[in-house]
Formats: sequence, C-alpha cells, structure tokens
Amino acid sequence: MATPDNAPAVALEPKTKLTGKILKTTLAGALVDIGQNLPGVIHISQLSQNEINKVEDVVKEGQEVEVWVKRVRKDRIELTMIEPLTFEWKEIQPDLIVKGKVVRLETYGAFVDFGAERPGLIHVSELTHGYVKTASEVLKEGEEIEAKVLDVDRRKRQIRLSMKALQAEVVEEFQPEREERKGKGKGKRKGKKEEESYEMEKDVTNEPQYTAMQIAWQEALEKAKGRSKVRRKSIKSASEEHEKLFNDTLENRLPTGG
Repeated sequence: MATPDNAPAVALEPKTKLTGKILKTTLAGALVDIGQNLPGVIHISQLSQNEINKVEDVVKEGQEVEVWVKRVRKDRIELTMIEPLTFEWKEIQPDLIVKGKVVRLETYGAFVDFGAERPGLIHVSELTHGYVKTASEVLKEGEEIEAKVLDVDRRKRQIRLSMKALQAEVVEEFQPEREERKGKGKGKRKGKKEEESYEMEKDVTNEPQYTAMQIAWQEALEKAKGRSKVRRKSIKSASEEHEKLFNDTLENRLPTGG
C-alpha cells in the first residue's frame, strides 16, 4: 500500500502532508526531495506566513521539512510549508459537521477554530437547549467541540455554527391544560349542586306552618282514606276542607244541659 511519501505523484491530493529534504535554494524558492519521480518545489511566498527577504532565512540545504501538496503538474509538484486550511470557503456549506477548538469566549457566544480562514461563531442561543446567560456557562477556552454549520456569508467572511443542532431535544412533561380545566369544571359543578341544595333548604324553610289541630284533622282524614303516612306537603292544598269539617262538627254538636 502506497504511503504519501512514496505514492505516485498523480495520486497525491492537494493538502497531502509530506516530509522532505531541501536539495537546493534559489532566489525564488527551494527544491525539495520528497521521494517522488517529480521534483518538489517551494516558492518563496510559501515558506512562511510572514514576509521574508531571503530563502536562506527560513530553510537551508540538507534541512528536513514538513510540506503540503498544493498542486501536481506534469514537470513538478508545487509544495507549501504553510499548513493549508482544512476547509476553503467554497467547501463550507450549511449542514456541514465540523470539529474544532474554542479559541475565544464572549458573553454573546463562542468562537471556534475548525480549520477555516476565520473562526466560526456559536451564538449563546445555539449552545444548547434551554436558557444560557453566557457562553462560559457551557464552554471553556481550548475545549474541543463538534458543531453544525448553520450559515455562511462569504462576503462578510462570517460563519455561524450550532452545537444545539446536534443535540437531542429534551421534551419536558407537563400536565395537560385540559386536565386543569377539567378540575376547574368539577369545582363549578360542585358549587352548582351546593347552590341547588341551598335553594331547596330555603323552599322547605318557607313552607307554611300548621297548628296541631289542623295536623290532627289531616291525620284523621288520611286514616279514613286508608292511608297510614301523613304527607305534610299536601296539608296546604286541603286546608279549606279541614276548616269546613271542623266548623260543621261544631255546629252539629248536641247542646249540653245547662
């Protein structure tokens, strides 16, 4: 199985990391032996991120260096000593999952270096489900995290990330509102029953009161009709008949001797 150091040049992909030895330096750059049939070439602009005046200020003949493949041509392999970005702007798309390191914390969010030209921002609202006041409540500088790309603005050079998008949402259990309403309905019905009971008691209390004589005549009348139970509520409807019977009895009574 071919390794990056001895793989055919045509199989080398951009950003492939290699080790090599400086064979020769020139004003324009350096020639590098990377174990390939084609020579490796580093342009002076690819020796360091900082501006340099002379190639020898950075590398010397016989020095071992780490390099990355920039481009494979027919006659040479172009190399760089500047570590390439993990993601170019054109490679960063929404829904891309990235891994990176927290490089800065602010009240409003956290900046994460995931190998792009600029760090991505995770807003405080995208750190986790639920309320978070500041990013430091969830993350620490230097912490390795995983996030999803939400949005990319290439013009403004801004990348928005989210950790929350990769987390399972926690569903809190609540008592259904209808249960509460149902309980309140029961209370209302109970109150209605109590009110009806109260009205019935008022009706009973307001019934007319009868004398002992009227009650006695009613009992006699009920017995005559074969009834054994006195219905006190019917007394009012028969009061006139009682009064008539009572008066007739007094009028028809035989006079006593005197």
